[in-house]
Amino acid sequence: MGKYKIAVVQLNLNDTPKNNLEKCTTWVKKAAKEGAEVICLPELYSSHYFCQSEDVSNFELAEPLYSTSFKAFSALAKALGVVIIVPFFEKRMAGIYHNSAYIIDTDGSEAGLYRKMHIPDDPHFYEKFYFTPGDLGFKSIKTKKGNIGTLICWDQWYPEAARLTALKGAEVLFYPTAIGWHPGEKEQYGTNQYGAWMNVMKGHAVANGIYVAAANRIGLEQYVPNTDGIEFWGASFIVGPQGEILAQASHDREEILMAEVDLDLQENVRQNWPFFRDRRIDAFGDLTKRALDE
Repeated sequence: MGKYKIAVVQLNLNDTPKNNLEKCTTWVKKAAKEGAEVICLPELYSSHYFCQSEDVSNFELAEPLYSTSFKAFSALAKALGVVIIVPFFEKRMAGIYHNSAYIIDTDGSEAGLYRKMHIPDDPHFYEKFYFTPGDLGFKSIKTKKGNIGTLICWDQWYPEAARLTALKGAEVLFYPTAIGWHPGEKEQYGTNQYGAWMNVMKGHAVANGIYVAAANRIGLEQYVPNTDGIEFWGASFIVGPQGEILAQASHDREEILMAEVDLDLQENVRQNWPFFRDRRIDAFGDLTKRALDE
């Protein structure tokens, strides 16, 4: 059925949009040179993680569709003949902004657009202040390399999102991510937090017989006065359709991770672990309810 190579790029992005664009361009070129055919950048690639505070001046970081980021990576994708997943801060109109991702095909065209569906509001992850929830739904996006599913960061905790994306035909789930420790909590909670993050996405891979690739940031971003900032924990990874780790990054280095998507293997796994076949869709109607009150 075919094989293709995917890559996630793990970077420190605590810099200006201009410098981050130049940096990401360099790393995408490097990944393509190493043989990657589908390349994913971390969440909100063009800026520091500004959601640590609620500050209207940060809306200036947003860009309209098909402007700076699209033009740059469209030209790059075409020049390199690769698919690039570009997560960016979208200005849709005055007062409506999204946490979005372009999926740019090998000819530089837009294969698809995804808008983050689940928006968190945790200490120093104040995303509800900035982002309107996505309205494009969950998608499998057909590219010249393969069928790509893209979800973004907080979406990774929701098995429903992974399931619906897989049911639409995605062969691999990419999770552009910006997640890390609060330095003051790291010693007490850090191991469990990081472990939960890994385990839930490995579970999506197993439950759906799908490849999963997470692209995280690294580095301490401490720019809000009187706070400890966020220490992004890196550890980007790629797992196969049985949850097996194919590539794993460090917590603190800029890296490219690569792995091969093998569609014959994926089909074999789904034939032998037929979770899709055995789903009791007649019994799942209550999943659309907020709570099940007796």
